[in-house]
Amino acid sequence: MIPARCKVEQFFGEWDARVEYIACASDVDGLSMRELLELADPEAMAMWEGLDLGYTDTLGHPLLREAIIEQYTGMTAGEVTVCGGGAAEAIFLLANVLLEPGDHALVTWPAFESLFRIAPTLGATVTPLELDADGGWRLDLDAVRQALRPNTRALFVNFPNNPTGALPSRDEFDQLLALAREAGVTVVSDEVYRGLEHDPDTRLPAACDLDDRAVSIGVMSKAYGFAGLRIGWLATRDERVTAAARRLKDYTTVCASAPAEILSLIALRAGPRLIERGREIILKNLPLGESFFTKHADAFEWAAPKAGPMAFPRLRLPIPVDEFVADLARETGVLFLPGTVFDMTDNRLRLGLGRNSLPTALERVDDYLEAGRWR
Repeated sequence: MIPARCKVEQFFGEWDARVEYIACASDVDGLSMRELLELADPEAMAMWEGLDLGYTDTLGHPLLREAIIEQYTGMTAGEVTVCGGGAAEAIFLLANVLLEPGDHALVTWPAFESLFRIAPTLGATVTPLELDADGGWRLDLDAVRQALRPNTRALFVNFPNNPTGALPSRDEFDQLLALAREAGVTVVSDEVYRGLEHDPDTRLPAACDLDDRAVSIGVMSKAYGFAGLRIGWLATRDERVTAAARRLKDYTTVCASAPAEILSLIALRAGPRLIERGREIILKNLPLGESFFTKHADAFEWAAPKAGPMAFPRLRLPIPVDEFVADLARETGVLFLPGTVFDMTDNRLRLGLGRNSLPTALERVDDYLEAGRWR
């Protein structure tokens, strides 16, 4: 069974080429090829210059997996599987490994579409765990406890969260993992924004470091800004999950792109510098976003995110958010993402804080609102 059409990809496919500014991006500005290669150490540069464009290791280049495990505690390269289709492939593999017809899954909500659209195609049911917008997008642990069923097999979580910027406390995250552990449920932790916490002291440990059954998902796209490489991974100490995911991967991407693996190795070896660069862009844009939405408090309800490159304000104007976003794009060349792509119905839109072009984009939106052009 084929999943329902991916609304976010359909939306960007319609608008990407028609606007000048993507003010809703879910990643940070990337580097050019030249800038990335300037970060290469001698070993990686030699690998790049002598690269053989044949098939690669189906599990991922050994040195790439060694670089990936640097962000975890006590993991081995054998517990990491590289995915040539980014984090989306990792989610696809894990949903198919963990869920069968009649099973049940829990998903934090709102969420990246892959986290909740694949399970129903497998014959599983999904219960959304709605983050509390009025409570700073807090996850209600009692709601998690009540939603667990005897046939619950997986709990998909995404923190820092897309699109809200939510981040639980360490105690809340520990309690969430404990609930899953006691119920025998596998936690799939989408951690693609890990490292982009606005306050580094709030950074959560990787789920795979806290629970032997949990799976952590990472990617080069978001915190590092290299979406075009399409390199993601899953990390877990659960040998059963790893083995099953690798068997299924033989029928998806088989292996990753050879150039993408070496470029990812270069980026990961310079990882702390690149992540700090991303945080600096976000922290530079955050007060601009707060100032803009405070100025236009009649038009938007603003809640500052705790982490990541996104915020999820609510549109207060008497117009459906889809219409507002479309008119704004046509009139100004600036694109916001309507919350309807996440199946949200409260007129929210996603703002991206990770692009250096955001100040110029917000100036255009300011002119648009001041002139009342949305009417």
